[in-house]
Amino acid sequence: MAVRPFYVAGEWRTGEGTAEVRSPYDDALVADVGVPTDADVEDAVRAAVATFAEFRLLPTHARAEALMHVSRRLAERRDEIAESIVREGGKPMKWALVEATRASATFRWAAEEIRRFGGEFMRLDADPGMDGRAGIVRRFAHGPVLGITPFNFPVNLVAHKVAPALAVGAPIVIKPAGQTPLGSLLLAELVAETDLPKGVLSVLTLPGSRAQRLVEDRRFKKFSFTGSGIGWNLKGLDARKYTTLELGGNAGVIVHSDADLDWAAARIAFGGYYQAGQSCISVQRIFVQSEVYDDFAARFVKEVEGLKYGDPLDPTVDVGPVIDAGALERIDAWVAEAAAQGAQVLTGGRREGSLYVPTILANTTPAMKVRCEEIFGPITTLVPYETFEEAIAEVNDSAYGLQAGVFTRSLERAMQAHRDLEVGGVVINDQSAFRADQQPYGGWKDSGFGREGLRYAMEEMTAPRIMVLSGVAL
Repeated sequence: MAVRPFYVAGEWRTGEGTAEVRSPYDDALVADVGVPTDADVEDAVRAAVATFAEFRLLPTHARAEALMHVSRRLAERRDEIAESIVREGGKPMKWALVEATRASATFRWAAEEIRRFGGEFMRLDADPGMDGRAGIVRRFAHGPVLGITPFNFPVNLVAHKVAPALAVGAPIVIKPAGQTPLGSLLLAELVAETDLPKGVLSVLTLPGSRAQRLVEDRRFKKFSFTGSGIGWNLKGLDARKYTTLELGGNAGVIVHSDADLDWAAARIAFGGYYQAGQSCISVQRIFVQSEVYDDFAARFVKEVEGLKYGDPLDPTVDVGPVIDAGALERIDAWVAEAAAQGAQVLTGGRREGSLYVPTILANTTPAMKVRCEEIFGPITTLVPYETFEEAIAEVNDSAYGLQAGVFTRSLERAMQAHRDLEVGGVVINDQSAFRADQQPYGGWKDSGFGREGLRYAMEEMTAPRIMVLSGVAL
């Protein structure tokens, strides 16, 4: 098998040595990927720094047209990209196709947003002595960006860093997850087709142990990280660097007695298991009002048992494997520990090869790992509550706060949830894993720092600069 090269500022290189990319489902070898040398890394960083002066001056239409080219090419190569997502990450084909489609939309949104990312005119004559004063506020990129991305969305979460960076004129270096580097390399192919300066993007297929030096490099002015809680440690390596962190969660969903229980059961079954639970906003904790708890539980068990798990290349499969054997063993151990402590397994509760069977647990306690930590697997917990206020308190009883779902027909309760839930997003009458790519996305507490979602990411990658005009006619 030929070595898959990485991308350094317009050049495809093989570096020194290789890293294997293997299928999480059957451990088949998917690719041998070249590993950058220290010289390759230095070339990528220098190119980003050198290109910034040119790139930031590129007209808006040129950047927008390049982003639209990538969007169109992602759509044209959707099936190929989806197959790559399946093979390297184990995501079922039906959801890999959705991710490829979303990535195309992410670049389209960036192209649209940069055309209206125009700044602000301010009158400054609101106080005596300020006559004839006005301000023009524009936003300018901080400088080169370092992006570190996770395994669970190997194309679209890379797109969420690359697209806004290119939109605002900031060169970016991507270090993808070691398990899933191929999606970012496919994106590099498409960016390479544009007329943008070659130094605007590099993709370095480095092991995680070499990430720290990149984070510490002062030449990067912005650091954007999606992954686990280790992001806080990386942020601490350089307190002066502008930083965005998209971290973990153990999302809670509330099902009140006035909800459509069939709809809630179906949507939560999707939200808890569609990616084998390997999403920061996957449903993990389900709080159901006691008067409908038994009714909902029966419907929910039926929905979950109807999910098909197996080979992710099968277009009818809903739930594929978790990312590796270590994750599988951890999930199995946490479920066994909960069961030993009194939790009831309503369905699932076992592993089959590289798969963990979709599992529902009842009678859990807040101290059990399956409830208080991020399981990142196809496990949900069912918990009864009495009052809506109690349910909100239960959702908030977590170190995390990324997104939550609330099923209710009451506008008053919806507004109360929006006000009182300590999360970055509240989804009414749907599960927590809903995300539109243009929405502000990010968490409270241990779930992160800053926001993504095209315009919001563009704001995070730039800073306002005011020009004060004096003696002007207002």
